[in-house]
Amino acid sequence: MNRLSGTLAALAAAFLATGIATAAPAADRPDPVSTFTLDNGLQVVVVEDHSAPVLQHMLWYRAGSADEPLGSSGVAHFLEHLLFKGTDTLAPGEFSATVAANGGQDNAFTSYDYTAYYQRVAADRLELMMRMEADRMKNLKLSEEDIATERDVILEERNQRTENEPRALFSEQMGAAQYLNHRYGLPVIGWRHEMEALDRDAALNFYRTYYSPNNAILVVAGDVTPERVRELAETYYGPIPANPDLPERLRSQEPPQTAARRVIFKDPRVAQPYVSRSYLAPERDSGAQEKAAALSLLSEILGGGSTSYLADKLQFQNQVAIYAGAHYGGTSLDATTFDFTIVPENGVSLEEAEAALDAALADFLKDGVDPEQLERIKTQYRAAEIYAGDSLNRMADRYGRALSSGLTVEDVKAWPAVVQAVTAEDIMQAARDVLRPEASVTGWLMRAEPPETVTEAATETPAEEVNQ
Repeated sequence: MNRLSGTLAALAAAFLATGIATAAPAADRPDPVSTFTLDNGLQVVVVEDHSAPVLQHMLWYRAGSADEPLGSSGVAHFLEHLLFKGTDTLAPGEFSATVAANGGQDNAFTSYDYTAYYQRVAADRLELMMRMEADRMKNLKLSEEDIATERDVILEERNQRTENEPRALFSEQMGAAQYLNHRYGLPVIGWRHEMEALDRDAALNFYRTYYSPNNAILVVAGDVTPERVRELAETYYGPIPANPDLPERLRSQEPPQTAARRVIFKDPRVAQPYVSRSYLAPERDSGAQEKAAALSLLSEILGGGSTSYLADKLQFQNQVAIYAGAHYGGTSLDATTFDFTIVPENGVSLEEAEAALDAALADFLKDGVDPEQLERIKTQYRAAEIYAGDSLNRMADRYGRALSSGLTVEDVKAWPAVVQAVTAEDIMQAARDVLRPEASVTGWLMRAEPPETVTEAATETPAEEVNQ
């Protein structure tokens, strides 16, 4: 969910209340989003915005780290790096150099359910972007030197972003404890020992399996027309054959979770200890988005900012925390998590902070939803939807993430209305369903004590805890 804050939120709410923000009724405005599918299975989404002569060209593959073979964690992200190597017509690095020479920007990213590549360029450069992106969909060339060089790059990336960051290491352990059987419990970048073993065969096997038009979504947002996008897509992507052996997207699913888990992570580099809590939660499903909408609003009510329920209870009333937040990211192919973070005040222990969180959640389940707060959040949500339409990046990103995670264009269009239809009772039912201790992991990120001060009693580990 996109959040507005401060003056922007107040102005947006005022505009919406007076009708200024919606100069024309939604029914009177043409739908800027259209979609079609090529004969080879490539799904294309066009988001028209003629306010400036620029566009964003994005290609999303329905292949992320959760689709990797066992023992090859990190190969999806590894392949993302390798796609910037050469083809028969492009030298290594030439793709990005060409984008830059044409005044654009490009990059890529990998998550659990998708890998995406994008370019932001002037509108008249669309054909060039399609030609190059279609080329590397099937014509990637990889030498052993490319493999060795880029493997070192991703290992160094893990060093910088994970090994040198206690919060990232802690997050890895939380994910591994939360998911008993699903691949979401593995880090997207991969476990280091498996990354070190990635080779040319692993990368090419993943590439040949998943990088095909019938496993991809092309999103073009900006100063374009559907007719022009279709013409170019059929020219450059159309001749690429579909993969007839594309595997069905089946993952190992979670068994019933029947035991609360705890993670204690200690590191001398920790500057700010905090408590983290995650609950297994349902994802946003096509044609059935109501639960996800209720959980999205629940996360805003409980921990969406300084006026949230937890902020009021823990930061202002009891003054046990300097930060209390909640998060729910429902756009995923399989079950996701509902998360809390509590950063205690100086002098407040993690045990006290956790107890305060538990007490506040128990109070919320008794108090229920404040109708005024719910209406205020819905108003802010409507404003955020309006402002999102002004961002090519956000619109292209919204459709790409949704479609690569099992949703449809119709689901994305329906989402704002689904959110507005959520009732207070829907939210309370979602809270009761999800906030179950049996499906939770509670983690403490702690500063490690000097070895000479650690007593034998302090190093005893309860059987249900995972220490590092």
